[in-house]
Amino acid sequence: MLDPKLLDEIINVAAKAAYKSSLLKGQGDKNAADQAAVDAMRTELNSMNICGKVVIGEGEMDEAPMLYIGEVLGKSSSPKIDIAVDPLDGTKLAANNQPNAISVISISEEGMLLQAPDTYMDKISVGSGLPDHVVDLDEDIKKNIQNLAKAKKKEVKDICVCMLERDRHQYLIDDAKSIGSKLKLISDGDVAGSIFSALGSSDVDMYVGIGGAPEGVLAASAVKCLGGQFQARLKITDKSEASRANKLGITDFDKKYFLKDIVKGDVIFCSTGVTDGELVTGIKLKKDSFESETFALHYSQNFFKKVKKTFQI
Repeated sequence: MLDPKLLDEIINVAAKAAYKSSLLKGQGDKNAADQAAVDAMRTELNSMNICGKVVIGEGEMDEAPMLYIGEVLGKSSSPKIDIAVDPLDGTKLAANNQPNAISVISISEEGMLLQAPDTYMDKISVGSGLPDHVVDLDEDIKKNIQNLAKAKKKEVKDICVCMLERDRHQYLIDDAKSIGSKLKLISDGDVAGSIFSALGSSDVDMYVGIGGAPEGVLAASAVKCLGGQFQARLKITDKSEASRANKLGITDFDKKYFLKDIVKGDVIFCSTGVTDGELVTGIKLKKDSFESETFALHYSQNFFKKVKKTFQI
């Protein structure tokens, strides 16, 4: 089990990354906004008394100078933890000062998070209090919507399905529309989309579609804490991606992953707003300080709440 004291430190990590990125929001440079978040997150993690290994990061060692997969962070030999990061989920959103850009991190005990390659992943998620396997990654979306509506005692027309607005999802959009269900199409922000489906307070009932595999692991961390359901499968498209997966010990590309396969033990998840959004508000700059809002979750402590903090600049 993770030490509950780690939660406050991880909130700080996400908040500092969000702050640095927020200074560049609306300037049209998504790479600069992302790099600012990466630098801040790495600095904060290195100041902690942990021995953390990045299992979901900015890429492989030869692709990313910071927060690369396998990088060891922290100034202690223990506790040994796995770290998954997306310092800026929604880089375009931040660059254009649009809603729902967030800084995201989750941690687990060593060896408890799936080491997913930087490829695509097909995903489906729903919230808590539902029968096991009420939806299935391999089922037709119309059937999934109908099964979910029945389980939630709703009409099909009242089920809201969220997905990234991409050409590859047009058939899902058409099928969902054909039976009269509602759609919530998002331009970016794959992690937040899955979280919406697991939040009882959200209007989203289900999240579906293909997005990043690293974002899938982060989303699964949050969905587990919220008691929801999550299924996924890697989408390997070429030999280079297959090689990357093989290096991480993944050889079965048809495997369907459930929550228990992706997040095996205790997990802490934090997402801090860079820009204002449906999940959390963005960074608010004061004269000599900034205020952050973080959606903070700790599975073993049954802790989930929005945490506001003020930091001196």
